[in-house]
Amino acid sequence: MTTIRRVLLLLFFSGGLTSVSQAQTPFPANVHRVVFLGNSITYAGTYVTDIDAYFRLRYPNQSIEFINVGLPSETVSGLSEEGHADGKFPRPDLHERLERVLKLTKPDFVFACYGMNDGIYLPLDESRFQKFRDGINWLHAEVVKLGVPIVHLTPPIYDEQRGSSKGYAAVLDRYSDWLLSQKSTANWSVIDLHYPMKTYLEAHRKVDATFGINGFALANDGVHPGDVGHWIMAKSILLGMGEKAVASAPDLAASVAMVPNSGQIIKLIAARQSLMKDAWLTATGHKRPGMNVGLPLTEAQAKAAELDAQIRKLLP
Repeated sequence: MTTIRRVLLLLFFSGGLTSVSQAQTPFPANVHRVVFLGNSITYAGTYVTDIDAYFRLRYPNQSIEFINVGLPSETVSGLSEEGHADGKFPRPDLHERLERVLKLTKPDFVFACYGMNDGIYLPLDESRFQKFRDGINWLHAEVVKLGVPIVHLTPPIYDEQRGSSKGYAAVLDRYSDWLLSQKSTANWSVIDLHYPMKTYLEAHRKVDATFGINGFALANDGVHPGDVGHWIMAKSILLGMGEKAVASAPDLAASVAMVPNSGQIIKLIAARQSLMKDAWLTATGHKRPGMNVGLPLTEAQAKAAELDAQIRKLLP
C-alpha cells in the first residue's frame, strides 16, 4: 500500500467525522469492490443495502460493488456453545472460509462486524475474550497482508430486556471497548456501532412508554435489529466516513430524498443485494446448514447486471 493511500485512509477512518468533507468521495478512486464480513446481522443485510443505496444515489459516478458475505451464527473466535441450534451444528468459524472469500471476491476494501456471537451468550470470561481478540487480530492480519484496508465495526448491542442471556450486554460493551482501543494502540480503523445503538435505545426507553412492560426495542429478540437498528448501524458507518449529511436523517429515504426516483432505486438495490449475497455465499462455500442455495455466480451476476441497467435508467 502506498504512503499516500495510507495517509488517505488514516484521514478517512482514524476517528474524525469531518475528515472526508474535502474529498470528492469517501472511498479512493481505485476502490471498486467493498466486502462486508459478519454474522446473521450482516447477512440480513439491511445496513449493507442502506450503505449501497446511499453511495449509488449520492456518488453515481463512482462504481462500487458492495458485497455481503455475512454468515448467520458465525464467530471469529471459533467458539460454539454446547447444544447450539438444538445440537444440530456448531457455530461456523470464519477461519474455515476467509481465504476462499478473499480469493473469490477480490476486495479493495473490507468491513468486518463480529462480536455478537463470539462470547457465545455467556457472562464475561477472560479465556473467551482472548479467543475473540485472537480471532480479530488474525482477521486483521489476513486482510492487511493482501494490501487491502479493513475497517472493524464494533458489535451491535445485546438487549437483555428482550433476550434471555443475562450479563451479555456487558460482554459486548467490553468487546466494543477493546476494539475501539485499537484505534490508538494499533492504529486500526474502527467505527463504533455499539454505543450509538445503546444510546438510542436507552434514550427511547426513557421517553416512550407505549411499548408495554419490555419497553422500546431495536431488536425484538435482543439480538437481530429491525430497520431502525440497521439504519443506526449504516448511519454510524457513513458518519465515520465523513458523510455528515446523514447526521439528522431518520432513515435512508430521508438521506437521499433529494435524488429523483430514489425510492424505486432503493428497491432495485435491495433486490440486487438479496440476489447476490446468496450467490456469493454459495460460491465461496461454508459449513452452515440451512442456508439458501444461491444461483451460480455467473448467472446471478447476469441478473444483477439487468438490475443495474434499470438503476442507471432511473438515475438523474
